[in-house]
Amino acid sequence: MKIGVMSDTHGSLPYFEKALDLLKDCDVIFHIGDVLYHGPRNDLPEGYNPKGVIEKINNVDNILIARGNCDADVDQMVIKHPIQSPYVLTQFGEIRFLLNHGYLESKEEIIKKAKNMGADVLILGHTHVKELFIDDGLIVLNPGSTSIPKDGSHSVAIIDIIPIDDGHDELDLNIDLIDINTGEIIEL
Repeated sequence: MKIGVMSDTHGSLPYFEKALDLLKDCDVIFHIGDVLYHGPRNDLPEGYNPKGVIEKINNVDNILIARGNCDADVDQMVIKHPIQSPYVLTQFGEIRFLLNHGYLESKEEIIKKAKNMGADVLILGHTHVKELFIDDGLIVLNPGSTSIPKDGSHSVAIIDIIPIDDGHDELDLNIDLIDINTGEIIEL
């Protein structure tokens, strides 16, 4: 199984389209919030076109969305997929994912909640900075921002869930952060 992860599209149609193109072979896409609006602290992203993003996202059938700080009630009126808040908890096989935009609580508090909820992978957004680390067995991922990166590269992530052929029904994860403009894997 392949999971695509994007966050902080902020209404940028060209970067949303580039992200979708990179994630087109994924079985499901996680959007970690801030879908349409750029927010008062950010400049307008390149290709700002929330109506275009609405049309595109409504044609994606395999997406789960966590609510971000720039997502408003009116956004849910035009996006056909539930914008879930504050958490999206989902499971594929034996692997439990917790999605949270990451703005209401500190990262440490969210990590503690993820562990208490039995999550294997916590996916955050909000900072526009890519992260991938393990905290006491919990994988923590931030895919960065598709449209307004604060670390130099527009990005998404792909999570491959790979069965381990050892007769024990175990799974392994391979997580790649990908530069949207070049398609290359980003090393942290």
